[in-house]
Amino acid sequence: MMTMSGGVLSVLKLKSINDLKKIDFGTSVPKHSLLLLYWFANTVDLDSNNVIWLTFNPNLEDYGSHYYGNYEGMLNPLPEGYRYYTVGNLYEDTTEELPSYVRNPPREYRGRNMDRIIFRVQEQKARQTALQRIDQVYITQHYEHQGTYNPNYTYQITANLLRQIREFSVGGNQLLHLRNHFGSNANDLDLRHIRNIWGDLACLGLLLFIVIQEKYSSIQQTGKQQPKQKTRAENNKQENNKQENNKQPDNSNRPDNGNRPEITRRVENNNRPENPRRVENSISYGGASLDAPQNPSEPSEPLVDNPELFSCLFCFALICFVFYILTAF
Repeated sequence: MMTMSGGVLSVLKLKSINDLKKIDFGTSVPKHSLLLLYWFANTVDLDSNNVIWLTFNPNLEDYGSHYYGNYEGMLNPLPEGYRYYTVGNLYEDTTEELPSYVRNPPREYRGRNMDRIIFRVQEQKARQTALQRIDQVYITQHYEHQGTYNPNYTYQITANLLRQIREFSVGGNQLLHLRNHFGSNANDLDLRHIRNIWGDLACLGLLLFIVIQEKYSSIQQTGKQQPKQKTRAENNKQENNKQENNKQPDNSNRPDNGNRPEITRRVENNNRPENPRRVENSISYGGASLDAPQNPSEPSEPLVDNPELFSCLFCFALICFVFYILTAF
């Protein structure tokens, strides 16, 4: 992965095996890249100062290596006295061939001859046979039909990562030590399976297991746990809703609609004295009380509904009666 910063190309550095786990091997990056990188880490020399020394001659095309001109500008321009080389083409005719686990790996790790390693070498002028110093290493992808490299899937490999990979070059009897040292979750059954598949290269098989299979198995386990967590959350939500519903008053304890206060006019009408005539006219049919038909000529309500008006009329009638008595006698 490359970015531009201040006019200088910046490539993502992989400093440890944990960084290797972040790469999408098998999807965007061929798994075969790990086999090629394993071979390279165990072919070059690495001293105690983390200086990488070249042990083969790319000018003679050892292992199919050759000069890389960086014509597309994928990497930064070379300083004086440095050269880029590339290695990894499985179809190059050379006297020094890549090992069989790189040329003919198990089917799961076969690629399409796309993965490459590019390394930058500081040229030595003193002796031609002297070891040359490597100061930069990259893994990348090459498109044969285009003759170009893919900058989006180009990563720089540090000396520390090469040193960690070299630890997997020991015999198969060190699987338990490597598993514990790198915190792998491979169980005894996994280790037995790795030995059966890879034989003397069981440590390489463990490296592939740690970088690729452990990563995808953890992703699958996480994906399987997601629905369980969601279901548990939904269950908790339903349980909380049940508790809230239990706290709400029961519908049976709600006040009856008949007890609700009515509007003022209806209350006043309920307080009026009942019409005795209407009560007397009430007839019972089979235990059910029904109102008998009233005489249309008779008013169903009192003629005077206002007490003050009734008092005035009564007083007026009384005065008229007294006046009549006085004039009569």
